[in-house]
Amino acid sequence: MLPLQDITVVTLEQAIAAPFCTRQLADLGARVIKIERPGSGDFARDYDERVRGLSSHFVWVNRSKESLTLDLKHDAAAEVMLRLLDKADVLVQNLAPGAAARLGLSFDALHERHPGLIVCDISGYGADGPYRDKKAYDLLIQSESGFLSVTGTADEPSKAGCSIADIAAGMYAYSNILAALIQRGKTGQGRRIDVSMLESMAEWMSYPMYYSFDGAPPPARSGAAHATIYPYGPFGTGDGGTVILGLQNEREWQVFCQQVLQRPELAADPRFSSNSRRSQARGELRALILEVFAGLTLEQVVARLDAAKIANARMNGMAEVWSHPQLAARERWVEVGTPAGTIPALLPPGVPDAASARMDPIPALGQHTGAILAELGYGEQAVADLRAAAAV
Repeated sequence: MLPLQDITVVTLEQAIAAPFCTRQLADLGARVIKIERPGSGDFARDYDERVRGLSSHFVWVNRSKESLTLDLKHDAAAEVMLRLLDKADVLVQNLAPGAAARLGLSFDALHERHPGLIVCDISGYGADGPYRDKKAYDLLIQSESGFLSVTGTADEPSKAGCSIADIAAGMYAYSNILAALIQRGKTGQGRRIDVSMLESMAEWMSYPMYYSFDGAPPPARSGAAHATIYPYGPFGTGDGGTVILGLQNEREWQVFCQQVLQRPELAADPRFSSNSRRSQARGELRALILEVFAGLTLEQVVARLDAAKIANARMNGMAEVWSHPQLAARERWVEVGTPAGTIPALLPPGVPDAASARMDPIPALGQHTGAILAELGYGEQAVADLRAAAAV
């Protein structure tokens, strides 16, 4: 039995934050019923066509779900939702601020009839405050949270290459729902969860905020290098590769000079005799390191670093991650179904094997509408009438 096997989640979701949260609930065995707009569905279905004609974002965050098309503004939708929620444990939504409440789907509106229902609202800025109604795309929250100010080069800020603000909010929604389920097991009562992308990212930004506490200067943008430790970051090799390495203390600096650079005299050079001095003399030290690495291949540099027990990594592209030997050795890849055939998918972190997670197909739009309505007590004619009225 999977941990959430008897839990039913109804979700009014789109894009990334809420779908990422609910996919993880599905991974643990929850039944997740995804409400989608008839005809078009979750707009993330159309972000691109990179996975055999399907959207890369959508296949990432929507496996193991059931798709029910329902026009929430149609007169018939309210009854469908009430019947769904009679069987549900969790309602998740990331509609526009206030939209769920206008549909009668707020925690306050639902709690009397569904006292055990957990309602999780995910938004850009939260349910109140002066920013409540501002649009909140991932990049915008990266900017508002200060993430862009410390990410990139000295000349130009850079955003994260993945949807980090959406992921942060999805993770906090997921963990709060798990906590609420435990709490409900003790009290019998559901509760409301209000997760904002801004607050999630602000929590993740606590180190640079404390670093600049009380008016102190913030960490400088330093590209892929560390802002305050050196050498720590990317260095090119003679065959065009890039290795990322990091030194944490003076013992490692001594070993690095002796075994990796094979220039032991540098360890005593007064320009580099402490981390602060090495950081101040980055240009000079970088030139010396690159001079040595220019005569070596990436594999030779990594071999020297590993032998010296200096932390390092290759700067992999996506192709190298797909074929990463560690992921293969730990059997982290499984196959999942899609409307376009099977594709590889990673097992969720922490899950030991495919038998310990739900890894069901990505649904086609409205694939489960008829079956779910029948389960809710709608007969064939009633379902046909709902379809004819474009309610589902």
